[in-house]
Amino acid sequence: MEAAKCTVRKASGAESQFQAGHQIPIQHQRQPGLQAEMEDPKPVSTHIPTEDGGYQMYKAAGKLMGKRAIITGGDSGIGRAIAILFAMEGASSLIIYLPEEEKDAQETKRRVQENGRECHLLAIDVRKKENCKRIVEVALQTMGGIDILVNNAAYQNMIHDIKDLEEAQWERTFETNIYPFYYLSKYALPHMKAGSTIINCSSVNHYIGRPDLLDYTATKGAIVAFTRALSNQQISKGIRVNCVCPGPVWTPLIPSTMDTQAMEQFSAVPMGRPGQPSEIATCFVFLASQDSSYISGQCLHPNGGVVVNG
Repeated sequence: MEAAKCTVRKASGAESQFQAGHQIPIQHQRQPGLQAEMEDPKPVSTHIPTEDGGYQMYKAAGKLMGKRAIITGGDSGIGRAIAILFAMEGASSLIIYLPEEEKDAQETKRRVQENGRECHLLAIDVRKKENCKRIVEVALQTMGGIDILVNNAAYQNMIHDIKDLEEAQWERTFETNIYPFYYLSKYALPHMKAGSTIINCSSVNHYIGRPDLLDYTATKGAIVAFTRALSNQQISKGIRVNCVCPGPVWTPLIPSTMDTQAMEQFSAVPMGRPGQPSEIATCFVFLASQDSSYISGQCLHPNGGVVVNG
């Protein structure tokens, strides 16, 4: 596949970049949220912001040629951007999503195919271990193997005090945000060879201890610990396991789960703006490719300049 050509353009309309101090549009959706229904500016999947307020097309270099990836939560947001950049680098993918996210998933498939790669769709709930087994089976049937596992799907719901945090929500958050990481890794690893990679999506919230997302923050801390331990377990087999910990990113998760006050404070990072999914997806490309061949058990922090320890 020929590398994508570099284009630079000024941002306008749906492409407008969040500048420092820019307020995201206050909007609310029902969970799980759809990227197709987000107001402008839309999340950006393939372009990287430039200093002059425009965007530069991601520059592909064939870093993942012939690779096969499972991407949970691949219908929109960060997952969509990962699928598209992976395709630009030469990888096919199986994206996992919920049935109500079908419209977004079809758009992701279209954009992956535009870049000359296969994109297989599977609408299934990752909370159930039997469904995670099914995901691995479908990946083997459709792609013939698994080289990259991206554990990205997540659930959050804002609650400001533990007394109001229902046990059912606590259980749902853990069942969505950490259990499938174990199930999918367990079932995929027997089919992964030396050079394969697992990339888990955590969050800056684990490091800052966000009080209005207690259950979500707890699961993101568990993901970091899981990443480090699984890396130590698998590294002798030549399989690397790493983690990405995004800061505020403009995805459907925001209008579907955050209240107005939280959205008004969404840009409160040193860079003064939220990130775009494309800016997070580049980290996944790096960790999936041989560019990161000496990195395992580590966390990358695309978070707008928030300094964290660990």
